[in-house]
Amino acid sequence: MRLNPDRCKGCVNCTKRCPTEAIRIRDGKALITESRCIDCGECIRRCPSHAKTATTDELSQLAFFQYNIALPAPALYAQFNPDTSIESILCGLLKLGFDEVFEVAQGAEIVSLAIRDYLKRDDVKKPAISSACPAVVRLIQVRFPELIDNLIPIDAPVEVAARIVRGERSRDLKLEPEQIGIWFITPCPAKMTSVKQPLGSEKSNLTGAIAMSQIYGDLLKVLPSAQEKVDCRRASWSGVGWAMAGGETTAVGTVINTLVVHEIHNVADVLEQVALGKLKNIDYIEVLACAGGCIGGPLTVENRFVAEHRMRQRIRQMREDEAKQEKRPPQDYREVELGVAERRAIEPRPVMRLDEDIFKALYKVELMEKTLQKLPGLDCGSCGSPNCKALAEDIAQGRASETDCVFKLREKVRDLAWEMVDLAGKLPPSLHKDSEED
Repeated sequence: MRLNPDRCKGCVNCTKRCPTEAIRIRDGKALITESRCIDCGECIRRCPSHAKTATTDELSQLAFFQYNIALPAPALYAQFNPDTSIESILCGLLKLGFDEVFEVAQGAEIVSLAIRDYLKRDDVKKPAISSACPAVVRLIQVRFPELIDNLIPIDAPVEVAARIVRGERSRDLKLEPEQIGIWFITPCPAKMTSVKQPLGSEKSNLTGAIAMSQIYGDLLKVLPSAQEKVDCRRASWSGVGWAMAGGETTAVGTVINTLVVHEIHNVADVLEQVALGKLKNIDYIEVLACAGGCIGGPLTVENRFVAEHRMRQRIRQMREDEAKQEKRPPQDYREVELGVAERRAIEPRPVMRLDEDIFKALYKVELMEKTLQKLPGLDCGSCGSPNCKALAEDIAQGRASETDCVFKLREKVRDLAWEMVDLAGKLPPSLHKDSEED
């Protein structure tokens, strides 16, 4: 996530909506604290001045690799009318310079089977939480580190797809893995971050990520001529359905007691209930940072309700066609070469380290509590912090002052005014005498 200072008006929309309190307004401009930011893209949606942007890769970077493979997220198909076939969209990607296309939906099919097997184990900590959305995983790292053990330790579909296709092409083309560029066509900035800072692995299988919004215009131009048959394995409707909220749960299939939650603030509310031990009767929770799922990502171009309608139409048609062809998705992920790898442990991200010295830290905690009692508790955000508690923390850290609160500032100005009135009535005797003579 990046800020364009020239566009920023210093409003508090982004600070109020950030789920991890990563944004402050300082000197009239937004300031993003990187250690707190989970790249959910909520600030992109909420900024009326369009001052927040996401940095992703560009098509020009394909020139640095001998062979380039596009991995389109299923949400890409929802950006086009259902009468635009998936084959045409994939062929359009080839016309933009990619040598091959491999659907992320195929990775989703494999991961669905792996999750199904994982949930049958006796040692699963309930409720098990989906780990497919990197923004949610980072939210847990920042706000709910006690729930890390609840995360399903299976790679996201895009990582699985990248691992499969990189291994296959490296052998088939006799190329070194680093000579192959694998690019995810992403609906959200969190996927870009997971390429540069992988979750649960030392290195991502992806080379980079290109925003859907960035590639959409070029893809739209080449679609009329993109009618060739694309030689790639087509994913089934169950993998494509991962683009919408509930698609993952449907693909996993056998789990009965599940909960589907989407939109980052709803996710945070539910995770808080899990942390308090209120949802132990649920087996599996599908969590998605974007409203409606990946089709509502901040780097998509279509209205998410329209995109959802289109995707449902597309999936309905796919199910009918696959039933006629008696086509079935993979039945055993272990038959797929390089299919799924369990992750290494995900570490918490401590973002509120007040001080390295324990005694100074305890002093700052006490200062925070005292300061918070003095503040009005209205959480108006006018101070540039998202709420009074965050302002108290900023004051304890020396990054803000009590008078940043407009109510405390008003009290200070009022007290100063009364002091000036009081001083005006305490003029020296000589001045009083001159006044009487006048």
